[in-house]
Amino acid sequence: MHDILAIKLGDRAIKGEVGLHVIDVCWGNAARFFIRSVGFVITDRLVAVACVATQHAKLAQGSPYRAKIGNCLNARDKRSKRSSERTTKTTSISKRTTDTVEGTMLKTSRIGVMALCLILAGGVAQADGTKDKKIALSNNYAGNSWRQAMLKSWEKVTSQAVKDGVVAEATAFTTSENQVTEQAAQIQNLILQGYNAIVINAASPDALNGVIKQACDAGIIVVSFDGIVSEPCAWRVAVNFKAMGKSEIDYLKTKMPDGGNLLEIRGLAGVFVDDAIHSGIEEGLKENPQFKVVGSVHGDWAQDVAQKAVAGVLPSLPEVKAVVTQGGDGYGTAQAFKAAGRPTPLIIMGNRQDELKWWKDQKDANKYQTMSVSIAPGVSTLAFWVAQMILNGEKVPKDLTVPFLRIDQDTLEQSLATTEAGGVANTEYTLDDAKKVVAGAQ
Repeated sequence: MHDILAIKLGDRAIKGEVGLHVIDVCWGNAARFFIRSVGFVITDRLVAVACVATQHAKLAQGSPYRAKIGNCLNARDKRSKRSSERTTKTTSISKRTTDTVEGTMLKTSRIGVMALCLILAGGVAQADGTKDKKIALSNNYAGNSWRQAMLKSWEKVTSQAVKDGVVAEATAFTTSENQVTEQAAQIQNLILQGYNAIVINAASPDALNGVIKQACDAGIIVVSFDGIVSEPCAWRVAVNFKAMGKSEIDYLKTKMPDGGNLLEIRGLAGVFVDDAIHSGIEEGLKENPQFKVVGSVHGDWAQDVAQKAVAGVLPSLPEVKAVVTQGGDGYGTAQAFKAAGRPTPLIIMGNRQDELKWWKDQKDANKYQTMSVSIAPGVSTLAFWVAQMILNGEKVPKDLTVPFLRIDQDTLEQSLATTEAGGVANTEYTLDDAKKVVAGAQ
C-alpha cells in the first residue's frame, strides 16, 4: 500500500532510510518533493507523480529505490471516497514542504537535482540497464609490467563496453606515487565527479577505508581487486595470495627434498599483496624447515629494481639454492646472479614475458626447470564487470576469489607463444565469465 518511488539525485541513487513525502496527485506540472532525512529539495517538471504516502525503506547496497507503484493514471478514479481527506493531507504536506524549501535550498545550492519518476501500471520500477552509468578505475601504481598489462586489459575491455553502449564511461586514473594520501584524494575527486562506481587497486587494505566509506555513503559502488580493501561496504575480487606464496615452497620441496638456502624477493613494501604472499612463504617454511631464507630484498615487482637489489645483497650471501619471488623480478634476479658470476639457482618466475623467454632459453640449453605463478592482470576486467552487474541491480557476494595463473614446465611454450613481448601471461574476462565467478561464490 505504502510503496516507494524510484528517485535519483542526478546520476546517484538516494540510499539509506528516508521518508518520502510525496504529493498524492497525478499531474505533469512542477512538483516539489522534500526528502526529510537527506535534506534535499527536488523540483522538476514530472512525467507523473506517484500516488503514494510517506514510507521508509532500506534497500540493498547500491540499489536505487524501487518498489511496485500503483497505477497513477487510474488513481484519479479511485479517490472519490477520500477526496476531501486526501486534499487536506496534500495541502498540509505541500505547505510543510514549501516552508522548508528556502532553508534547504541554501544547503544544496551547489547540487543540481532532477527527479524523473516512471510509473509502471501495477508493476515494479526496474533499472533500465547501465548505459548511462560511469565507472572509474582508481589505480595506485603503474611502475611495472604487470600494472601496465592490467591497465591495457582494462582499456581493451572497457572501451568495447562503452562502444557497445553497456556503460557511458570507464576511465582509468593512476596516481603518480604509490601513496595512500594521493589515492585518497583521487577517490574524493571521483566522488565529486559523479561516478556511479569506482573500481580500485588499493595502496592499502585499510588506510583508504574512510574515503571508501564516503563513496559508499554517496551511493557509489566500490569494487576492489588485487590490492583489496577491508571496508565492509566495498566488494573484493581477490586471489588467495597467501596460497600462492605457499605454493612456491610446495614446489621447491618436490624439486629439492633436502632443502637449502633461499633468497626472497618481495614486492612493494606496505602493500597488502606483498604481505599476503610473504605470509604464505613463511607458512610453507614452517612446514618445511629444511629451507632457510638467508636474504630478503624488495624488488617492487619490477625487473630493474629487483636486479639492483639482488646485486647489492649477493656479495654477503652464502650459496643460494633457490629464489622465491612475487612476480616481475625473476629475470632481473637471473641477470644479477649472472653478473656476479654465481651459479644460477632455481628461480620461481612471475609470468612476465621476459621471464618466460629466459626460462625457455635455459630449458633448451640445459634443461633448466622451474615454475611460474602470478595473478592475471586481466583481473581488472573481472572487477569492471562485477561493478557493472551490481549497478544493474544483480546480487553479487561481497567477496569473490579467482585462481592464480600458474605455468609449469609442460605449458611453458604454449604460454610464451600467447604472451606479447614486454607483457604478462594473461586472462581477460567477459560478462559471462564474471557471471560464472559470481554464481560459483553464491
